[in-house]
Amino acid sequence: MTDAVPLRQRLQSIDALRGLVILFMLLDHVRETFLLHRQVSDPMSIDSIEPALFASRTLAHLCAPVFVLLTGLSAWLYGQKYQGRRDVSAFLFKRGLFLVVLEFTLVNFAWTFQLPPSVIYMQVIWAIGVSMIALAALVWLPRPLLITLALVIIAGHNLLDGVHFAPGSGLQTGWSILHERSWIQVSENLRLRVTYPVLPWIGVIALGYGLGPWFATAALPAVRQRHLLIAGVAALMGFLLLRAVNGYGEQPWYAYDNGVQTLMSFFNITKYPPSLLFLALTLGVGLLLLLAFERAGPKRWIGVLAVFGAAPMFFYLLHLYVLKVLYVACVGWFGLNHGNYFGFDSIGAVWLMALVLPLVLYPPVRWFAGLKARRRDIAWLKYL
Repeated sequence: MTDAVPLRQRLQSIDALRGLVILFMLLDHVRETFLLHRQVSDPMSIDSIEPALFASRTLAHLCAPVFVLLTGLSAWLYGQKYQGRRDVSAFLFKRGLFLVVLEFTLVNFAWTFQLPPSVIYMQVIWAIGVSMIALAALVWLPRPLLITLALVIIAGHNLLDGVHFAPGSGLQTGWSILHERSWIQVSENLRLRVTYPVLPWIGVIALGYGLGPWFATAALPAVRQRHLLIAGVAALMGFLLLRAVNGYGEQPWYAYDNGVQTLMSFFNITKYPPSLLFLALTLGVGLLLLLAFERAGPKRWIGVLAVFGAAPMFFYLLHLYVLKVLYVACVGWFGLNHGNYFGFDSIGAVWLMALVLPLVLYPPVRWFAGLKARRRDIAWLKYL
């Protein structure tokens, strides 16, 4: 019996999910660019944040976990297409290094427009790059051991929340990279900001790789979809049960007089580093979305999302520079209207820009995605 869902459709569902979370990321980066005068904490302060801003930030929480999970899944599919784990390991190592360099150069410059930089932000591209380097070694583990290790990291890393080291020590530097969001002083003129400690993300990318056989050519669609349903529902049930009892790995939630604030408090979870509950919620939703996209079939809107997901790094760099140029232009035209920042007056304006920008960015992203598909003889294109 053969798989009734063609390979192209299965891969399109992956690209479509990646495209969807990329658009959520765009929303969050518009917020970070044009609403920076109203910065949000991690987790957010329920007493001072409006529901619309809370919802926008919470929606964006899906981006990094889903993207990292799909990176691991795509690595497994890459191995099936080429020569197995040896090729996968080599590709992961090289692309991981490429992403780390990209974070320290083009990505950081897009955020700061500062040369030489006084601060380098080690964010999501850095975390994906280091996670890919780690996965280059982990792919050699037997699949049951790999999945077990991934789940232990995801579920157990919050046990390390109380571990701290003296600022400035070598142990503190290594621990910041692994598990504690902090600053690293490199010299008098340069600091590193570890925004994305990498340990939990290594667990997520390893889990994504471990799920790869669900998407093998010979895998039955009914079996794969049942696995996605069970895993997604189990993750969400685990989140609800642990959160309801104010369980491990997260700040407690509180009942407010206002029902909306109570709901906000319940879903107010920690991203830096991502708590067990953060990952259970976002990965659970991501797996169910992946199931929904596959079941939806080859719809036009899924194809549009898949275009964005087929050239993720190109989109990432393009949108950062477009946002920065727009911000500089607004400062030049309107001046600073919120202290040291130019900013919108409402979250509605953020949403409006986040809806318009994909229309502008779609043509160049579609062109680049087509170039990648046509010119497989150009080796460097696969790194974007």
